[in-house]
Amino acid sequence: MRVNKKKTAWIQPNQRPQTEPDAIHEAIHDVGKPLFIVDLDGKPGVCSGSPSDIKAASAEKGGFPILGYAPPLYPNALGSSLFKKRHHLGYACLAGAMACGISSVELVKAAGKSKMMGFFGSAGLSLSEVETAVHRLKKEAFDLPWGVNLVFSMGGSEREMKVVELLLDQGICVISAAGYMKLTEPLVYYRIKGIEKNGSGEILCTNRIIAKTSRLEIGRRFLSPPPDPLIQRLLERRRISETQASLARQIPMADDLTVEADSAGHTDNRPALSLMPAMLDLRNALYERYHYPFLPGIGLGGGIATPLAVSAAFSLGAEYVLTGSINQACVEAGTSKKVKEMLCRAGQTDVAMAPSADLFEMGIQVQVLKKGTQFPLRAKKLYDLYRSHDGFDRIPKEQKKEIEETLFQNSFEEEWRQTCKFFETYDPKQLERAAVDPKHQMALVFRSYLGKSARWAIQGDPLRIKDYQIWCGPSMGAFNDWVKGSFLEDPANRSFETVSLNLLFGACVEIRRRYLINSGVQLPPGTGRFTPMPLSEIQKKLDLQTSI
Repeated sequence: MRVNKKKTAWIQPNQRPQTEPDAIHEAIHDVGKPLFIVDLDGKPGVCSGSPSDIKAASAEKGGFPILGYAPPLYPNALGSSLFKKRHHLGYACLAGAMACGISSVELVKAAGKSKMMGFFGSAGLSLSEVETAVHRLKKEAFDLPWGVNLVFSMGGSEREMKVVELLLDQGICVISAAGYMKLTEPLVYYRIKGIEKNGSGEILCTNRIIAKTSRLEIGRRFLSPPPDPLIQRLLERRRISETQASLARQIPMADDLTVEADSAGHTDNRPALSLMPAMLDLRNALYERYHYPFLPGIGLGGGIATPLAVSAAFSLGAEYVLTGSINQACVEAGTSKKVKEMLCRAGQTDVAMAPSADLFEMGIQVQVLKKGTQFPLRAKKLYDLYRSHDGFDRIPKEQKKEIEETLFQNSFEEEWRQTCKFFETYDPKQLERAAVDPKHQMALVFRSYLGKSARWAIQGDPLRIKDYQIWCGPSMGAFNDWVKGSFLEDPANRSFETVSLNLLFGACVEIRRRYLINSGVQLPPGTGRFTPMPLSEIQKKLDLQTSI
């Protein structure tokens, strides 16, 4: 470690500084205490103290020249205090909503118990399945922070409105809005319903929205007031009052907005380094323009899988972070043991883009795991056939045979009958269109295969491993690289709380380490680096009774 002799500040420590590398390493990890790196006869030493000790110290009084300083930093101090207060959280960390119940009731409960917040993954589930999950959460997590995912419906807003009405009826006051390409009447209705002023004249929004997007134009819509045409439509249908309509024009559509970088599932593979600053600037400009009663929060998701990534997110200006891919490998996730094992073996390059089930016809893609499954290739083949032909009967005979025998393992006709059963409850209007449009019929059957591929993975069907659709971003591989050789390499040890607190605590260690490096201290490679730590050890270091 190099000693910087140009430093002129001095400190009077309570004890003689320690020069052993292990002592410096441990001091950086002791996040609740300030630390100083000092010059001890030409060698770097570490000692604790307070800034007030600097003023009284000198060479004559036994002081030591200061080379670097790192303040105390607990995980509950990371991020925005306004965000944490708004959602009643101890940590500025969210568990993203993985579709089809992968973000399960158990995972959402685990997040709440960890003083974070998770969202039940309602996308791809029937209304009755969502209702069952909501009832369970209300009963089992009534005193914990949690929410439900609401996704954009490309086929129309009828089903979306049914989900919104269910959430309003059950008193669900926070949702994660994902996949929106435009604002919809059901989403605006959820936001405005129940809005009022209190006795002090403050606007109170009963229903909170945490939106997620990778596009500035969509971010602008969420960070602006609800659009007037949709407000007027709700007024005409007497879903809201004139007073609510007036108040709605004074608030942003979303309380908070998650910037989605290179993530699992639906993603534009955007780099956080360029997207995050632009979204912060947009938020600040709209806040100044509309003079909102509160400042919307901006968080970051996609790539959040290591302590360095978490510390980088907060350094970029994120007011909270959102995890996704790594949660799917946690013990509480609503997916199969086989999928968790596959995810734990994934590398950063073991992912690929594949056609999306819900936005298939538009060519929208999702990021999935490619290692151990042939789903990306098979899904792309279906999309290419859809683009090239006007109906299944127009596909060449040999290709039809391959699709039926390899992918469907069934006849097209039987697949169509099964598809009809699904859409009769999920979205009946699709069947009306398919009755007169063979190409749309083909699209629905292909979409059915894509949807079932996700469920085969969730259920762990041993006969359909090659068809598993497993949503996954490169962050999964980054996490696996970080935990290699540690107790977290085993998926059985990956509880949500253990994983999340390791990331947050590790981020504090990395930030303190960076303080020293930015002061000019050259730490030996590995000194201060955080490696996975058992939850009990983290809790001891945090001293939760006094720090949170």
